Order: sequence, then C-alpha cells, then structure tokens
Amino acid sequence: MVNKESKGVHSKGEDLCIRFMGKMCTGATPSGSATLKDLTDDHQKVPDVPHVNGAQSTKYNYGEVLEKSILFYEAQRSGKLPKNNRIPWRADSALSDKGDAGEDLTGGWYDAGDNVKFNFPMAWSTTVLTWGLIQWKDAYQKSGQLDYMYDSIRWPMDYLMKCHSKTNELYVQVGDGGTDHGSWTSPERMTGNRPAFKITTSQGGADVGLETAAALAAGSIAFKTKDAAYSHKLLAQAKSIYNFARKTKDRYSDTVNAAAAYYKSNNITDELGWGALWMYKATGDKSYIAEAEKHHEPGAAWGFSWDEKTAGVNMLLYEVTKKDIYKQDIIATMKSWMPGGDLPYTPKCLAFRLVWGALRYASNTALIALMAADQGINPEPYRKWAMSQINYALGDTGRSYVVGFGKNSPQRPHHRASSCPLLPAPCGWGAQQNPGPNPHTLYGALVGGPGSSDNYADDRKDYTKNEVACDYNAGFQSTVAGLLHLSIKHQLPSEYKSICSHSG
Repeated sequence: MVNKESKGVHSKGEDLCIRFMGKMCTGATPSGSATLKDLTDDHQKVPDVPHVNGAQSTKYNYGEVLEKSILFYEAQRSGKLPKNNRIPWRADSALSDKGDAGEDLTGGWYDAGDNVKFNFPMAWSTTVLTWGLIQWKDAYQKSGQLDYMYDSIRWPMDYLMKCHSKTNELYVQVGDGGTDHGSWTSPERMTGNRPAFKITTSQGGADVGLETAAALAAGSIAFKTKDAAYSHKLLAQAKSIYNFARKTKDRYSDTVNAAAAYYKSNNITDELGWGALWMYKATGDKSYIAEAEKHHEPGAAWGFSWDEKTAGVNMLLYEVTKKDIYKQDIIATMKSWMPGGDLPYTPKCLAFRLVWGALRYASNTALIALMAADQGINPEPYRKWAMSQINYALGDTGRSYVVGFGKNSPQRPHHRASSCPLLPAPCGWGAQQNPGPNPHTLYGALVGGPGSSDNYADDRKDYTKNEVACDYNAGFQSTVAGLLHLSIKHQLPSEYKSICSHSG
C-alpha cells in the first residue's frame, strides 16, 4: 500500500477502506490479513536541558532553546549524514550534487521548507551563528551545547569551502527553485537533475563572495582553540574567496538568474564592509578596517538580515575603532526600532518590520541590541528590548512560535521533510494539504510569526506565517545565547515589559 500516494496520512480514529481485486483458483472463501504500521512515529527523543546551575532565574529555559535550535539546523542537513545523526526521520540525500566539471557539492543546509541550497542566506546564517558563539561561548558551554554547536557550524563551512572549486570560481546555489517549489517531497525522495550555479570574474557576485568569506573568517576565529588546523584552512579559504570577490562589483542575483526570484541582492556596499571587518577580526590586518570604512553607510539601518548587513557593519566598526560616528549610527538604528520610533508595533509588543518572517527581523535587530549593550551603548534599555522581542517568540503572548518548545507551539510548519511520513511511505501534495500536525516535530524551528495585530494560524499552507528558514533561526539563536550569557553573569534585566509601554 505504501506506493499509493492518494492514500495520504490518516489520523487515529478514521475509517480506512481498502479494496482488493483478484482471481480465485479454488472454491475456497478468500481471506486476508494486514499489518498497519505508523510511519509517522520516528521515536525521536530530545534530552532535557536543565536551567544553568547558578545562573539568574529566567522565564524561559534559554539553554533548551539553544539545544532545539541546533537540532533544527541538523534537520536541514543535505548530503551524507554522520553516524551521530540525531534526526531519525532524516537520511542521506542529494548525494549527486555536483558542479559543471563534476566537483563534489554535497553537504550544506537546505534553505527553508524547500530542498534548494541557496548559499547567500546560508553563508549569512553561518556568520551570524558563529558571531554569537564567539561573543557568548559560555552560554553554549554552560548549557551543554558547545560540541553540538561546533558540529552545527562546521557542516555549512565544509560545504562552502567545497564551493570554492577554483581560485576565481565559487558555486552559490544547488537546485532550481522553480522545479523544487513545483513539487512537495522530502530530500530523501528527490529525483531529477539539481543544477549548480556559480560566479566567476566575468559573471561575478561580490555580495555572496564576501559573505562566504565572512562566514569562513568567523569560523577561523571560533575554531582557533578548538581545531587549529581547521581554523587555518578556513582562514586560507576566506582570504582566497575575499580576494576573488573583490575583483567584481556585480550583484550575484544579476548574474545568477536562478537566485533572483528568491534571494535578490539589493546592493554590495554592506557586504564590502562586512567581509572586510570579518577579515580584520580573523587576521588583525588593519588595512581591512580602512577598506570597511570606505563603504560606511551612515544613519539608521533598515534592519539586519541576509541582504541588509548595515547594522552589523556599523556594530563591528564601532567595536574595532570606538569612533563616535559609528556609535551614533547604532543609536539611530535602535531609536528607529524601539517603541516610539519609526516601526509599528503589534498590540502585544512585537516590532513589526514586514509581514513575511516578522519574528526574524525583530530577532535579528535584538542581536544588534545585545551586541551594542556589550559595547556599553545604552545597556539597560537595549537588553530589555531584546528580551521583549525574544520572549514574545518564546511565549509571552500565550503561545510559542518555536516548534517543539513551550506552550501551544506550531505543529504545522511549512516544511517538506517534516511533513512527510517515514519511507517507504509516499509523500506529495497530500502531505502539504494534510490538516493534521506534521508527522515529525521540527524541533527548534522559528516560524515566520504573526501578522500586525498578533494574529496567527498554525497552517502549513500559509508560508508567510509558517515558513521556516536557516536565516530565521540565526539571529534568533545568537540572541538567545546572549540572553543566557547575561543570566550566567547575573546581568539580565529583572523586568523588560516596561520597555513596550509606548508601543500603543
């Protein structure tokens, strides 16, 4: 029966009628038997993470959030999975991902609820996750997640290095979004060609190249004491990719048409600064600071995301130079984002930048707020505001927006792999239309979030509010690490809701 896609997923209590036809060779009365197997029961067990001993009491268990967010990234893995794979409903996939000359492009993360590898947001997510690890390593250490975190970021870094197949060549995408989005299936069930797309000096992409260099440079810092040889390898690759990317002024989405409909780049100015600053942090070469300062974009930043690094650039510029001009940029950004500024707020205090992935933008800016506070810029109000945004996502409105965490968490994220029952059961559009919960819990995934009036429906078909993505969790996870660090140091604000009293 498993090859009958039309049968779909049936819930407990439903009647299932199966009709058979056949020829009888004797006059005996026919009989038969069947074994029903639950192909949604993956037996996944997630260990409990106790609150960090000796840390300040917190409303939510931030260590548990870190654990589950890391599990989300493990669920996004492409390629041959390791022996210690902790996601029982995932298996090896896309083992034939190759470049034009047969280069091995296996590995990396699937981008979101689909099965494409988009390197631009993948590299940004890697940089931002690593930034949080570098800044607040004790949060991972004290919550027992440090080794898992190193494994987590190593996975995309290994892949990104593979993508630098030649000195002046970098693969930036595997899989075609149109073809992929035209089907609903898990990575393990994928068939057909997965084209690979690259940038070169003649068909460039400074933005994705510099973001990739930033990710590897950040990795070289994080692994310096963990694995010196790997750190050296990361830095060598970062330098090579950085030098290649600087040879072109193109936006990658202008030369890689397959990316334009999904992750279109607005400009390369922010990446020119972002890449240079991470190269400085990894090497100590001050010429990189001068390069970054040439591309300074003053004033309030729109936000912080895979395509908009201005707030992060100004944050790092202030960190490494302590110049007041960059401090004022950060203050302008936070003034714009905090209550009474330029952004509307939901009635329950979420800074609402865009309807698509609203929680992602608030979480990303919360990361900037905590980084600024660590540099002594308005620590108390910025930390309160960051707490208000993260705790909104964790349950302050009466529901959690993190799958498998807290009360009333989403059960139907827009995510192909977790919506499919175990093999050998079929999976198609029936799984997307299934009104019940996803067969597998996508632990730790931050869904897009509510509308402007805090309205939300747990509906897999509503990808605006229920999509999940690697870039959704990146700033969110690092901000949670920052809050846990503050609780370990007993520096977490005792209350934070007063910060929203002006939100209206």
